[in-house]
Amino acid sequence: MSDAFVDANRELWDAWTKVHEGSDFYDLDGFRQGGVRLRDFEIEEIGSVAGKDLLHLQCHFGIDTLSWARLGARVTGVDFSAEAVGLARRLAGELGLEARFIESDVYDLPTKLDEQFDVVYTSRGVLGWLPDIRRWAAVAGRFVRPGGIFFIHEIHPVLEAFEYAETQPGELQLAYPYWEHPKPLSFAVKGSYADPAADFGKELTEYGWNHGLGEIVTALAEAGLRIDSLREYPFLEWPAGLLVEHEGRWRLPGELDGRMPLMFSIKATRPAT
Repeated sequence: MSDAFVDANRELWDAWTKVHEGSDFYDLDGFRQGGVRLRDFEIEEIGSVAGKDLLHLQCHFGIDTLSWARLGARVTGVDFSAEAVGLARRLAGELGLEARFIESDVYDLPTKLDEQFDVVYTSRGVLGWLPDIRRWAAVAGRFVRPGGIFFIHEIHPVLEAFEYAETQPGELQLAYPYWEHPKPLSFAVKGSYADPAADFGKELTEYGWNHGLGEIVTALAEAGLRIDSLREYPFLEWPAGLLVEHEGRWRLPGELDGRMPLMFSIKATRPAT
């Protein structure tokens, strides 16, 4: 059953990629002019990547992947959307950046890639598309070479338990399971987070799974990684109904600001011996 849900999500991301390519949210023209789209704290925690091998899981069309390339990494990006991988390859060619992009579901990646990396990186908005967090962690951990690091920056599972699309700023409605659940949540798609008014010409459905923070951390530890840091942040990187924009990020309004974590990051290491 999960294969059918993943296939539906892949169809959705193929459609979203076509919208995202020209969206103000991603501002590809601005990215073509130079610079990186990584967060300062990501660069600080991961450190210099110059001359290092970096694997980016669930990379969409590779803006973050190519940002790491601009910082000197030898990059490999992975995504299950053929449209996203195709755009990433075209973008790398346009920019003259050396980068490899592989079309693959995360769980299938060990059948398509047999290497290890100094850095395995996962950016925002990815875990909710995965039905099994332990399988994900096992795959991610398998690609971290001894002495290498894993890093993720993601929406906080606490926020995922609340309804945050069809709500007003500051309105907290506990609506969804916090811990992992076998049956996916399903939502009729209305546009995209990058363009809420986008029309795809057909009905699309999004399927998602939540995972508790303890489940995520434990799964990484079981995959042989040592947790070096777990940080929580009072902001989200994209719009949500119950949040308000503040300096390019979204936060709880008024007195609620800072009362609840909205994102988190984890840095982990595979011991060298």
